[in-house]
Amino acid sequence: MTDADIESRLAALGLALPAPAAPVAAYVPVVIAGGLAHVSGQLPFVNGALVTGRLGEDVSVEAGTAAAQACALMILAQLKAALGSLTRVERVVKLGAFVSSTATFTDQPKVANGASELMAAVFGEAGKHARSAVGVPVLPLGAAVEVDAIVAVKPA
Repeated sequence: MTDADIESRLAALGLALPAPAAPVAAYVPVVIAGGLAHVSGQLPFVNGALVTGRLGEDVSVEAGTAAAQACALMILAQLKAALGSLTRVERVVKLGAFVSSTATFTDQPKVANGASELMAAVFGEAGKHARSAVGVPVLPLGAAVEVDAIVAVKPA
């Protein structure tokens, strides 16, 4: 699979890779160690605006799912910047989805599917992964969702 193949899969979904976001604190977006790329938590930007709010309060499951997908797109953008090419992705190993939600909201897995389904759509079997979907009371900058990733990478 080439970068062009990946970009055409994204285009078929009506999506494109955004510019990788700069860190908002004292960390780096991606650390590569032992054949794994550890991608810092990415926030959801849709049309250049941060998706904020809480699931179960002022954000719908559909909007939360779209926010998780936006986080996954940013993960791909960060990986491309760090690796030089998404063809170096061997396997998406694990995603961690953090969902800003009320104490009674229990659909975190449905929200996280926005990120998970995108990885499978882009990488096929290699995009299927282990996952955590966790409800939290607040996220940085008031974000509705944050997703991080561990990805196995091919040598350069």
